[in-house]
Amino acid sequence: MPRIFIFVGLILLLCLLLPPAIIARVRSTPNSNLPIHIIQDMAFQSKYKTQAVNPMFADGNTMRPPVINAVARGETYLDAHLYDGVIDGQWANVLPSQVKMDFATLRRGQERFDIYCSVCHGISGGGNGIVNQRAMELVANTNGPVNGTVWVQAKNLVHDELVTVQPMGQLFNTITYGIRNMAGYGSQIPTEDRWAIAAYVKALQRSQNAQPSDVPAGTKVADNIGSTPNTISISNAANNVTPTPMNVSVSNPATSMSEGKL
Repeated sequence: MPRIFIFVGLILLLCLLLPPAIIARVRSTPNSNLPIHIIQDMAFQSKYKTQAVNPMFADGNTMRPPVINAVARGETYLDAHLYDGVIDGQWANVLPSQVKMDFATLRRGQERFDIYCSVCHGISGGGNGIVNQRAMELVANTNGPVNGTVWVQAKNLVHDELVTVQPMGQLFNTITYGIRNMAGYGSQIPTEDRWAIAAYVKALQRSQNAQPSDVPAGTKVADNIGSTPNTISISNAANNVTPTPMNVSVSNPATSMSEGKL
């Protein structure tokens, strides 16, 4: 092959590399000049940018404050019982009308509790979740320096009298907004699920502090019903299930939680 062809080929190759190099250079270099717009669309229009002075309003501000008493669609939050757990200024003892007290609600509450709450409070609500256990080890300096770890023992939801006496509405409010070092879960858990969790916590408290006299007639009661179980289960609401050692079962929520009351 003649050498001239090789030189011409190299020159052509360099020419082909120039456009991508120029484009890359232009795109990576800041430039105060406006870009070229072949099709204008709405790239250029009369407008006031954020924080700019606007002579159209008396205060001279472009950004306008929200209209007083304006409420976004779907965000009225006028039902204090549903959204705050309060009825006539007092903590609610019953579920709101939008949430039905049945097996499905308790099962949903158990699922959400296991996901969001058990890591600190434990599966049975005894305050011995895996995160709490690890944090307490670090605070106690068990295996080395604390490294600045600060932690407060998670509450025992089933035996601590400060918690067991709280109405369902107060539990819901705590889940929603948090309390002390516990963050609120209002932005993570839907409203109905928070009520389901509160109902399930009351079911946990009832199951671990129940007496044989609380069991419906005709249901066999285990000898160690007063002991603390390792696992908590909710049986089918339509069947009576005999509890076995190390397990407590709520067999019929309708018989022990009339009209949504726990």
